[in-house]
Amino acid sequence: MTGQKQVKPFGIKDKLGYLFGDFGNDFTFILSSSFLLKFYTDVMGVEAAVVGIVMMVARFVDAFTDVAMGRICDRSKHTAHGKFKPWIRRMCGPVAIASFLIYQSSLAGLPMAAKIAYLFVTYILWGSVFYTSINIPYGSMASAISEDPGDRQSLSTFRTMGGMLAGAVVSVGVPTLVYDNIAKLDAAGNPLFDAETGEALTVSVMNGGKFTLIAGVFSVLAVVCYLLCFYLTTERVKSVASVEVQQNNSVLTMLKNAVKNRALISIIAASIVMLLAQLTMQQMVNYVFPDYYGDGKKQGIATIAMGAGMMIAAVIAKPLVKKFGKAEISVVSNLFAGVGSFVLFLIRPQSIWVYVAFQAVAWLGLGVFSMVSWALITDVIDYSEIKNGIREDGSVYALYSFARKLGQAASSGLSGALLTMIGYDEAAATAGLGQTDPVREGIFNISTLVPAVGFVLLALILWFWYPLKKKVVDRNVEILREKHAQERAE
Repeated sequence: MTGQKQVKPFGIKDKLGYLFGDFGNDFTFILSSSFLLKFYTDVMGVEAAVVGIVMMVARFVDAFTDVAMGRICDRSKHTAHGKFKPWIRRMCGPVAIASFLIYQSSLAGLPMAAKIAYLFVTYILWGSVFYTSINIPYGSMASAISEDPGDRQSLSTFRTMGGMLAGAVVSVGVPTLVYDNIAKLDAAGNPLFDAETGEALTVSVMNGGKFTLIAGVFSVLAVVCYLLCFYLTTERVKSVASVEVQQNNSVLTMLKNAVKNRALISIIAASIVMLLAQLTMQQMVNYVFPDYYGDGKKQGIATIAMGAGMMIAAVIAKPLVKKFGKAEISVVSNLFAGVGSFVLFLIRPQSIWVYVAFQAVAWLGLGVFSMVSWALITDVIDYSEIKNGIREDGSVYALYSFARKLGQAASSGLSGALLTMIGYDEAAATAGLGQTDPVREGIFNISTLVPAVGFVLLALILWFWYPLKKKVVDRNVEILREKHAQERAE
């Protein structure tokens, strides 16, 4: 814009800063999505279905808080640090504290009603209030850092890598440190032994006190990562016309525009299905290793396999996007993940290493889609600006974020309901008795079939419903480049 001082060009600092942003996000998000259900069933003694219901109810609150935060972002004035970045510095402390409060094992002796109420209140504060107030600005600012599609794909890749790194720390660190392998007992409390080898059978039990301590450490690390994101990134894109029109654009108008926006509605549906599949796979690992394979401490090897798949995906995603397009490669990668999960269901390996190998295959397919998923929403934001004449980064991302939380809640609700349906016994888990064979087989079925169906459905949505294929995206970028250049000249 005329009269503004020159800003430094997009570079590695922006990429690293954006990486640290999702690193911070996922220290609390992955802790919740992967371990909250297990913590509250095995440590706090709350039935799985109840935990799932609490998490689903909380998502209805997000229908209001996510959209409200998106509107606040869109109506915010630009500051010396930008439009979205200031929120990251303001809210990093509250979101970290709220996350830590969820996992207080010292309260396990409270009456059941009090424990459920405590979960509901602390989970709402973390997810629906504080996480929303930092995640919506963080996600929205990707389109403000650069308008170049190559730069945005780099941001999407680095964001995914940040989440992957946090996932590695959380998913390896938590099982390694919080599970205690103890002797498996019969109903009379006597140790059980393997009939062939004579070795004592063991079962993994979660240590609540250790989990609370780790949750506190992760909260501190989240704050550090958020501050690195704030200081390393730079907002460059500002659409003057959008800011002015936004003041008179009502929530009702925004929602009407969203309903008529095929790209937004389809990517919302895709996001819900993707998280339903991904998070079910992640959550059920917490039951597959300790309950199906009898060794929770080896759960970290699944994370190593996941990391291997994601690292390969990080290398191949950008060149594939450049040649074929984001939506196109997303379809193929999700079909790949779905087939891998279904084959795992069919062969039902007794070797933990074969299970991990197939998990790596599924994560490779999911990883390619994850590397481009955040760039897809910037394409939707561009498409919405062309379609509606106004730029609503915060509002569009808020609706997308709400959809992701619906997927998270649906996964927790479905996993909790299915675990209750197959007869998962929290008391047996904490007492070292282990689960019966039908329950163990049910755990394996949930962990493989739900992701398989979800990934295939996701591929179908992206191919038949989502309209922003490569040619359309390239054309939209050129249209907006000319439009923004004219606004700056004025």
